[in-house]
Amino acid sequence: MARLLTYNVHRCVGADGRLDVARVAEVIAAHAPDVVALQEVDVGRARTGGVDQAERLAQRLGMAFHFHATVRVESELYGDALLTTRPERLVKTGRLPGDPRFPRLEPRGALWVAVEIDGVELQVINTHLGLVPREQRAQAAALAGPEWLGAERRPGPLALVGDFNATPFAAAYRTLAAHLADARRAAPFARLLPTFPSRMPLLAIDHVFVSAGVTILAARTALDPLSRLASDHVPLIVDFRLDRPLSR
Repeated sequence: MARLLTYNVHRCVGADGRLDVARVAEVIAAHAPDVVALQEVDVGRARTGGVDQAERLAQRLGMAFHFHATVRVESELYGDALLTTRPERLVKTGRLPGDPRFPRLEPRGALWVAVEIDGVELQVINTHLGLVPREQRAQAAALAGPEWLGAERRPGPLALVGDFNATPFAAAYRTLAAHLADARRAAPFARLLPTFPSRMPLLAIDHVFVSAGVTILAARTALDPLSRLASDHVPLIVDFRLDRPLSR
């Protein structure tokens, strides 16, 4: 069994307005995940004290990490990170399309890391979609296309994870669910498991989608007091098993 946790950390600023990287690390560490997908991570930004949050969190958790900047303001960066205790390799990073009607929307992207779990390599794609429905639809279509889910070099099982800003009723969600299984629905005792807003979660907008070859054992959210405070989202945690490929 392995454990994946996806978490929009809101640049480590909590629901109480306090910046606290250590608090976010504590929330993550409580679940002992093997793979952690983070969104809204600041690196070297003045607004959060110039700290490399991806590196700082990885150090506190004893994990290797990869970071992909979707926003660059001179030397200040903001984007997504993937942390893991398992052997890993970076596959690719890339931009996702926006809505040309709104050129000032926040840029979005995806980070693809292959993680070896018990001798099987899991392809993990971490992303954070936009807020505008038309933008989300274009981004979901791009993820479902040949550069990402349809890539010829994509071997074996895959997990597409992150903050999709889309509930199961949204078109972007349906696009991705047509290709992959929602871990919430695949888990025993399937439940909606909302993740936002953290103080009283009502919306299921953070998701873990998985391909064939990934068996979901459990899915839950962290609803303890610290998790409700550390960010404006709560983490989504998924336990899974990778099916070993048939030998030839």
